[in-house]
Amino acid sequence: MKKSIGVDVNQPKDRCTDRKCPFHGNLALRGRSFVGTVVSDKMHNTAIVEWNRRHLLTKYERYEKRKTRLKVHNPECINAKEGDIVKIMECRPLSKTKNFTIIENMGKEKGYRERMEAAEQSRIKRAVKPAEEAEGQEAGN
Repeated sequence: MKKSIGVDVNQPKDRCTDRKCPFHGNLALRGRSFVGTVVSDKMHNTAIVEWNRRHLLTKYERYEKRKTRLKVHNPECINAKEGDIVKIMECRPLSKTKNFTIIENMGKEKGYRERMEAAEQSRIKRAVKPAEEAEGQEAGN
């Protein structure tokens, strides 16, 4: 195990044989670091991390909400799951779309599951509504 990865984070308790792991492999970290929430962990050793930010519209002197989504490497020793808050850091390109890796799992986000269930319900309602309108137009003819 490496003694230090150059960043002050907690070492994972598990060990792994992943060569792309910053703790147990030979992956060097550099550049930017962010904190976000894992929204998908369905790909092999990959997770999608998302976080919200505010962007200034100078013309209207207001802010708008924007979200950033990145594909990041999810080492076996960290194994972050959907809903976890994670710290990620930039590294060399690991694939066509992955330039970041998870370096620390900071725990679960409160209310994540409820928020995702509410978003799913609103998608279902929007999908059902146009179908009902189409049936209403056919009945009217």
